[in-house]
Amino acid sequence: QEQLGESGGGLVQAGGSLRLSCAASGRTFSITNMGWFRQAPGKEREFVATISWSGGATYYADSVKGRFTISRDNAKNTVYLQMNSLKPEDTAVYYCAAGPGWELESGYKYWGQGTQVTVSS
Repeated sequence: QEQLGESGGGLVQAGGSLRLSCAASGRTFSITNMGWFRQAPGKEREFVATISWSGGATYYADSVKGRFTISRDNAKNTVYLQMNSLKPEDTAVYYCAAGPGWELESGYKYWGQGTQVTVSS
């Protein structure tokens, strides 16, 4: 069983950067895909990015492509989301997730509690 904990959220001005981290405590981190999702106020949770267990494949939502980068360090059981050129519409609670899925929420079995990212204009 994986337990996930996100960190790195905060308040940043538009155009700024943040790096989110998600630390996993289970034994299967290195063999499971990891994803980032986000939920803005009043909206459904949406896919942001995902990375394969080896780190060899990544996939991004069109809204963040070219601005966000997902990566992982299996030796540290941690996945990262580097967010650059942030926009006010990126404001949301960001969640990491672990599982065999790719861009669909239903493919992920374990979820973190989320970290708030607020981008001011």
